[in-house]
Amino acid sequence: MALHTSRATVRRRDPVYRAITRWLAFALAPLAALVAPGRARHTACQWALRMRFPAENLAGLTPATRAAFEAARTRALWSHGELLGLTSGFRDAATQAALYAAEVERSGSVAAARRWTLPPHESRHVAGVALDVRPAEGARWLEEHGARHGLYRVYDNEWWHFEYCPRGRPVRLPHPGAVHAGGQR
Repeated sequence: MALHTSRATVRRRDPVYRAITRWLAFALAPLAALVAPGRARHTACQWALRMRFPAENLAGLTPATRAAFEAARTRALWSHGELLGLTSGFRDAATQAALYAAEVERSGSVAAARRWTLPPHESRHVAGVALDVRPAEGARWLEEHGARHGLYRVYDNEWWHFEYCPRGRPVRLPHPGAVHAGGQR
C-alpha cells in the first residue's frame, strides 16, 4: 500500500532529482555501450534509476512485467525526461496478509479496508504483475503512455497503482475491492 498522496503533490527537489538522474544516464551511456552493446540507453537508464531509487526492488515481478516496466521507464527518461520509480512491486502472501490485516484494523472493517488493499489471494502484487510507482509525474506519464508497454492504471483512487495486462486495457474500477458489472474484479 502506498501513501494516500495528492496527485498534484510536487516536491521542490523532484525537478532537481529528475535533472541529475537524466544527466547521469547520459554520462553513463558510453560505458553502458561497452558493457551492453545495442542496449546502452536501457542499461544506462537502469543504472541511473538504481542510484536515484536505491531501495526499490524489482525482484519477484514476472519476467514480462519487469521487462515492460523497464522498457517504459527507459522510454520515459530518454524521450520525455520523466522518472519512474517503483515503491512496491511483488509482495509475498505473508506480507500482503499483514498489510491487509493492518488496513482492516486501521479502517475498522473489511469493506473499508478493501478500498485500499486486498487479501493475498486477490492481490495482483502477490501475482507479481502489480506496480506501485512514483513520483506522481512519473505515474501521470505512465497513465498516458503505459498502454504501449501493457501497463495500465486500474483504480480511480490509487494514482500510483498499475498492472501489467498484455491483453489490453482492463476495466477501470473505483477502488481495489470494487467489482465491475460482470461481477468480477
